[in-house]
Amino acid sequence: MTDARSNDRAGFNRWLCAGAAIGALAMPGLAAAQSADAPQQQPQAAVPTGIGEIIVTANRRQERAQDVPIAITALSPQRLEQQGITKAQDLAASVPSLVVGPNGQGSRETMSFTLRGQGSTFQASPGVVMYMNEVPVPSAISLSQQGAPGQFIDIENLQVLAGPQGTLFGRNTTGGAVLIVPKKPTNEFGGWIKGEIGNYDRRYVEGAVNLPIVDDKLMVRVMGAFHDRDGYTRDVQWNKDRDNEHWYTGRIGVTFRPTDTVENYTMAYYTKSSNNGAGLIHKGFNINGLINAAGPGKPGLCMEGPYSALGGYSCDVYRAATAKAEALGNRKTAFSIDTMQKTKAWGISNTTDIELSDEIKLRNIFSYQRMKLKYRYDGDATVLQQQDNDPGRLPGPGEAFLPGIGTPITYTNATGATERSRDDFKQITEELQLQGDMLDSKLTWTVGGFYFEQKPVGTQLSRGMNYCPAVSTGDITVCSPGYLYSGVASKSKALYAQATLDLGAATPSLDGLRLTAGYRYTWDTIKGFASQFNVSRNKNAPPGSYACGYNNMDTPFADAYDNCYFSATLKTKAPTWLIGLDYKVTDRVMVFAKVSHGYKAGGFNPYAVYDNTRTFNPEKVTSYEIGLKSDFNLGDVPFRFNGSLYQVEYKGLQRATGDYNPGSNAAGARTLNADARIKGIELEASVRPFPGFELGGNFSYTDAKYKKYQYVVNQPAEACNGQVNPVYLGGTGIADSSCLDFQYVSPYIWSVHASYDYDLGDMGALAFFVNYSHTSKQNTEAVQLAKNQPGAVLEPYGTLNASIDWKNIAGSGFDLGVFGTNITNKTYRISNNDVYQTGSLLYWSTMYGEPRMYGMRLTYRFGGEK
Repeated sequence: MTDARSNDRAGFNRWLCAGAAIGALAMPGLAAAQSADAPQQQPQAAVPTGIGEIIVTANRRQERAQDVPIAITALSPQRLEQQGITKAQDLAASVPSLVVGPNGQGSRETMSFTLRGQGSTFQASPGVVMYMNEVPVPSAISLSQQGAPGQFIDIENLQVLAGPQGTLFGRNTTGGAVLIVPKKPTNEFGGWIKGEIGNYDRRYVEGAVNLPIVDDKLMVRVMGAFHDRDGYTRDVQWNKDRDNEHWYTGRIGVTFRPTDTVENYTMAYYTKSSNNGAGLIHKGFNINGLINAAGPGKPGLCMEGPYSALGGYSCDVYRAATAKAEALGNRKTAFSIDTMQKTKAWGISNTTDIELSDEIKLRNIFSYQRMKLKYRYDGDATVLQQQDNDPGRLPGPGEAFLPGIGTPITYTNATGATERSRDDFKQITEELQLQGDMLDSKLTWTVGGFYFEQKPVGTQLSRGMNYCPAVSTGDITVCSPGYLYSGVASKSKALYAQATLDLGAATPSLDGLRLTAGYRYTWDTIKGFASQFNVSRNKNAPPGSYACGYNNMDTPFADAYDNCYFSATLKTKAPTWLIGLDYKVTDRVMVFAKVSHGYKAGGFNPYAVYDNTRTFNPEKVTSYEIGLKSDFNLGDVPFRFNGSLYQVEYKGLQRATGDYNPGSNAAGARTLNADARIKGIELEASVRPFPGFELGGNFSYTDAKYKKYQYVVNQPAEACNGQVNPVYLGGTGIADSSCLDFQYVSPYIWSVHASYDYDLGDMGALAFFVNYSHTSKQNTEAVQLAKNQPGAVLEPYGTLNASIDWKNIAGSGFDLGVFGTNITNKTYRISNNDVYQTGSLLYWSTMYGEPRMYGMRLTYRFGGEK
């Protein structure tokens, strides 16, 4: 441990030296800026930089992004539109150190944020939390999905805060936070409406209207949107598109100001999405695993040899299914079930601000939200039932035949009539704040309390098929679906305080040097229950018996729910804190350094198939960071350069992986804990060499390593310390996975963009935008060696996007634009399921990113809308 710590200290020292070098490179421009600014000492808002400014709320108050000592990427609605960012996946490579993807889950609407190496873990709270109007967006349990589509429409801006934000934004923000700020009602009538058409029969309609009901007292803003687009993966078995879009959303905001010192803002929304599911692409089966699925010397799911000699259990059936998938390519698939996903989310939030005096404000933020998810997916993406989650009904018009044999399949084990929502829960939050702005704004502070509660509405149920012999696909007498009833509730309470003091309040010689300190203490309680059971494989059990997933007990079906029921409660508490210094070298140049400590709650595992995996532990993180934010001119040319160097130490980092109990034929999951070190550099820069033209980009390098990653194995496994057997098979039972590449981290991420606005006088203006984003390779596997998990490493890729818009055509209020994303039609993978290994589900399927998308849009703005 001493050597490791010494190496880490030496490594961090090198990062500090690199930071000094970056500062040195920037010093000529900074010195010029300091010299020019020194005589004036004007307030920042009065200093023009030539580069656009965005007001952010990273400190729970409105500030210029360049004034906040936090690594922030802030995107305006104009930039989101130009870059084609309409959902979380589109942010990939546009933000330093940010990876966005489904994380091995069979859903396009599940796009998890991983920032600086930390993000969503299956069944755990997200490490990068999304907030809408200062309220956390509902986060599902069975999928790592936050909220529903349509969250990026009619907003003031989108902010990505990097690093632990656990003082002002609460538990779980160990990696960062994504803040969505909706447009609030104003005192001027106006609005906009936009229509888009494009390939894949794209039909989008969006719009908003602002209504001042009572001048400066009562104002209303209403937003609505409808998106419909065909899918880009064709299911030849069901003769329909997968990866399609079909959703609508609405939002209303009401601002009420009964007096000059009281403002109340209420926002309500509703979103409904219904699509044909994700177009997973099958890549292969683990033939050796299929042969030995029941253990050495026992009949498995197939045998080697010709079909006719083995009564239909030849492994060639699996090989034929893979051959068919290879022939279909990467944009066609053939499912055994009609997959789908239905999402509903709605809620209301209320923010009340009361000016108690010129220096003190009282704030109360309340929210109530509901979220329901219902979905089916075909994990192995073939007509076989290696894994079918909630099989819905019989195949489509083409019917299904066993690959390589041609024998028709009759699906008598469909479960569609018994489907329920996989996630159905309500979420309540309550936050009371007191904010202060004193000593001529040299002292700002916030104290408050926060309460969070999430409860299931009813019992959640999922049914699925696992390990069905190929020739028995659809036969309920051989392959009966398993059941999982579950519910997870969580409650969190916290008290917090944070203050920033400009030391110039004590002496003018320290003017511009600010000290920030914050502390939060959180108490969490997580309760859960589950009952999982499958058809028993015990030949001595009575006919029709079921086996419990976690204890192998054989039980009649009528008693299975009670006999297989288990529950657990996990109570944890922890402090999070922040201490930092920042210094204004000039009005437009700031350097900062900070140390912050974060915490993410543990959780309950409804997919546990062993007693020792029912709960998992919380994780803790300490981050060290130095940074620079600068605006300066070289002659008449404005520049912006921001940079950060950081090192993060994780204790108990959560890592999810599959699990399997052969005694009960139950597939499940578990969450492990590891210690890790992550360090990196993030750079953002832009320049306007002449009026109307901007050139910019960002770059990040992330170096993530496990320091300790050991766990007890329930099944034989190959790890960094070789072949490991569980204790009951005479082994040590302890596996070490510390040699693995970090999960969901792309070491290198960069993007460049160019924009040009050309004034046409009375005819309006032209706006040109082009950007190229690149993401390096990414490991998706949490436990297995890469050689045991085909496809676990996603290949590097880059995408090119562009748009041209004619703004305010001849003063008419109309904008006309054309756009394209992934213009080169790059084929790239964004997810891998990582269940190929022995002891798991024994197949490999993957998910691809969007192909080339293009279209045109027409927008009409009226009234005072800009």
